[in-house]
Amino acid sequence: MKMKRLAATFMAAMVALTAVGCSAVSVDGESNKGKTEAANATAEAEGDTTSETQGNGSIGLAVSTLNNPFFVTLSEGAQAAAKEKNVELIVVDAGDDAAKQTNDIEDLISRNISVLIVNPVDSDAVAPAVQDAVAKGIKVVSVDRVVNGVEVDCAIASDNVAGAQMATEYLVTLVGEGAKVAELEGVSGASATIDRGEGFHLVADEKLDVVSKQTANFNRSEGMSVMENMLQANPDIQGVFAHNDEMALGAVEAIGGKEIIVIGFDATDDALTAVSAGKMAATVAQKPDLMGATAVETAIKLIAGETVEKEIPVEVELIKE
Repeated sequence: MKMKRLAATFMAAMVALTAVGCSAVSVDGESNKGKTEAANATAEAEGDTTSETQGNGSIGLAVSTLNNPFFVTLSEGAQAAAKEKNVELIVVDAGDDAAKQTNDIEDLISRNISVLIVNPVDSDAVAPAVQDAVAKGIKVVSVDRVVNGVEVDCAIASDNVAGAQMATEYLVTLVGEGAKVAELEGVSGASATIDRGEGFHLVADEKLDVVSKQTANFNRSEGMSVMENMLQANPDIQGVFAHNDEMALGAVEAIGGKEIIVIGFDATDDALTAVSAGKMAATVAQKPDLMGATAVETAIKLIAGETVEKEIPVEVELIKE
């Protein structure tokens, strides 16, 4: 009888160790729910306070798009942190579709998550779904972009206004005051679009001649198409500020061999290569992997009932050729 009890105790310990040793990261719903439940049970037995919070201890990450290298890196940073800390992270990709993101968040709520990390497609459109999460007791962390009209538990973002100002001041030094420039805008309504546009115009409206501005939705192919149209209407453009690197790289393709200064934002790998090759003049460096990891670490603190900062800024810097 004693041997049976010892064997049972050994097997229970092995199950617990297996649960603790397994990561529980999923993308678009391929969840390892059983592993997380086992890990949570082990933590509860050890006196962890996680079980006292709303939800099942899992974290949902609603990302705007995984068709953009910046957000891929952000998601990877979040997944690496979740794996290290052994928490379940469910990643859903809105594909830059605000309506889909609303559905994604409602789906995450139905999965009984404890914390929602949201990177909005549209800072206004996402608000009702995020408010619904808050009303159900789910903690919310916004990352890179804010949620308008909703008080979240923590907002993690780069200083987009300062970054755009920095980039535009540098553009002025390259093209000279009064030069004709164009602006490639991001997704309408996204806080990054609003903030980067604000930073750009704080400088450009006084020192440059902005002859054209149009949205290209943070997309490389749209950036190329929009830039082609801009050049047809304004062949004497001397410089371009793009709200992200994908649009900047599209602009570079459209410009071809013309001597037009292009500056982007995000410091993606392709952009850094373009800067090194002299195809882009500069890009504003953010740290998307750090943003993602910080979001997950903050979510874990919230689950544990700890107090977190309402805003966590991530510094930016200008990377020049």
